[in-house]
Amino acid sequence: MGIVSKQNHLHIVSFDIPFPANYGGVIDVFYKLKYLSENQVLIHLHCFEYGRQHSKELEQICESVNYYPRRNNLRAQFSAWPYIVNSRLSNRLVKNLQKDDFPILFEGMHTLGVGLDIRLEKRKKIYRESNIEHHYYNHLSLVEKNLFKKSFYKIESQKLKWFEKNIAYFDNTLVVSEADKDYLNDKYPLLDVVYLPSFHANAKVDILEGLGSYALYNGNLSVAENIEAVQYLIAEVFSKIDYPFIIAGLNPTNDLIDSVKLYPNISIKKNLHDNEMKSLVQHAQFNILTTAQATGLKLKLLNTLYQGRFCIVNDKMLRGTHLDEYCIVANSSTLIIEKIKKLQKTPFTQSDISIREAGLSNLYDNRQNIKKLMRTCFE
Repeated sequence: MGIVSKQNHLHIVSFDIPFPANYGGVIDVFYKLKYLSENQVLIHLHCFEYGRQHSKELEQICESVNYYPRRNNLRAQFSAWPYIVNSRLSNRLVKNLQKDDFPILFEGMHTLGVGLDIRLEKRKKIYRESNIEHHYYNHLSLVEKNLFKKSFYKIESQKLKWFEKNIAYFDNTLVVSEADKDYLNDKYPLLDVVYLPSFHANAKVDILEGLGSYALYNGNLSVAENIEAVQYLIAEVFSKIDYPFIIAGLNPTNDLIDSVKLYPNISIKKNLHDNEMKSLVQHAQFNILTTAQATGLKLKLLNTLYQGRFCIVNDKMLRGTHLDEYCIVANSSTLIIEKIKKLQKTPFTQSDISIREAGLSNLYDNRQNIKKLMRTCFE
């Protein structure tokens, strides 16, 4: 019997409604659903909802879709369990999972509280990691300016660090980067940890030859980590050179919008449609991505490498990705400026594109990685 059979039913518990696929975590979930469906897996999707709309698109690729309210109240915060976990407990979800014996894939540490319910003790349970969460929340606490949020992130980080040991109760752990795999193997040597890169929107490399005329940063512009990166690039790079810089992404803060107005070579584009964002990435000469924390896999990096010309990053963006040779690494503002000046008149060639194609198809091909996921779930 091959991987695909009539019995390939799979429950997937998602921390959020994964459509539209417009931010990191849900991109991985949505394209995982898409490729599972194309491989005749019958998906029973369970989504926690808190602000995003129910989705007909999900109903078209899943056997069933169920929604559960997230408990967004004070009681969920006053618990030894992390808020992101405790706010996603649902007795109705557990009862729905009890109706059969299909394997269950839990998306993110957010959903693991459901998986720890004793009523599911004998089920096959797979944990899909997206970050070392306590590292992520600790960094949020360091960059957050609001004192209430700063305190919340710090406490949440401590709770997540304590809670992390519960992944031992799951049959498999699927991680998005080699760095995260090394961390978990070192801390929990008995875990079955499988490296499975994030799923993404790109079926093939789609890069334009030739020259672009600007540098681009894109990301969710309401997230503290991205705001910090953009402010650094404005203050230390593009306020010091005469080269066009476009900042694009979701929900930029008013402070960020105001800061951009000070510089004629810097502009901001907000809440673009997918095709508009892809066009921006493709026509840029440089896509610049920096981060202050090396956790998980930055999906915007992967998307940029499939669609964009020269990609300038810092080393933390690359940790555990095997993508170093396809990027230009610059860990200081001086180096970023130097690379822009050196390459602003250098065309991106068909040879450059071929090198990118070969490298990305080796590790990040959705069609190959979905087979790896199916073996983990069904064999």
